[in-house]
Amino acid sequence: MERHITVPLSGETAASLQAGDYVYLTGTIYTARDAAHKRMYEALERGEQLPLDVKDNVIYYMGPSPAREGRPIGSAGPTTASRMDKYAPGLLDLGLRGMIGKGKRRQTVKDAIMRNAAVYFAAVGGAGALLSRAIVASEVIAYEDLGTEAIRKLEVKDFPVIVVMDAAGNDLYETAAREYRREYPNPDKK
Repeated sequence: MERHITVPLSGETAASLQAGDYVYLTGTIYTARDAAHKRMYEALERGEQLPLDVKDNVIYYMGPSPAREGRPIGSAGPTTASRMDKYAPGLLDLGLRGMIGKGKRRQTVKDAIMRNAAVYFAAVGGAGALLSRAIVASEVIAYEDLGTEAIRKLEVKDFPVIVVMDAAGNDLYETAAREYRREYPNPDKK
C-alpha cells in the first residue's frame, strides 16, 4: 500500500502502517547517528534532558555530505540501523515513534517497537543524492561539534521510505526472505 503521512507521527498512524507499505513522509524529522545517540544516552544516564523532544518524532540515521550551493543538504543516504540498537529501545520508551535507516534490527528493538506502537522505516541505501531532493530545509540543533553526526532538524516533503517493522511485529526482512525461499527453493541449481 502507498501512504502519504505527515510527521511528527501519531501512535494511531504508526499502528496503522504495515510492513511492506510504501510511505512518503512530509513534515519534520531529525537526524542522529552513533555519536549523537551515545551522547543522548549519556545525558539520560545523568538525568539531563535530551536536546530534542523525541515524543512522536522520527529519527533518521543519517550523516549528510556538505550541501552544494543552493541546496539545504548534501547527499543524505541512510546508515546501518543496527549501530543504534543499543540506544533505540530507551528512546522508543520515551515516545520516539519512528526510525529510518537500513538493515536488520535486534529483537530488543522489535520488542520496543511493538511495546510503543512505533515503526521502523528503511530508506534506500546508495540513493543519498536522490533522497536529498525530498529535504527542503536542514538545521543543526545539537552537538554541532560532531560535524556530520550532529543532530539536525529536517523539513521533508514526500520523503520515500518503506515500512520494514510495524507495530504488530511484522518484519519485512524476514517475510521477504521466507517468500524468496518459497519461490526459489534451490536458487543455485540451474
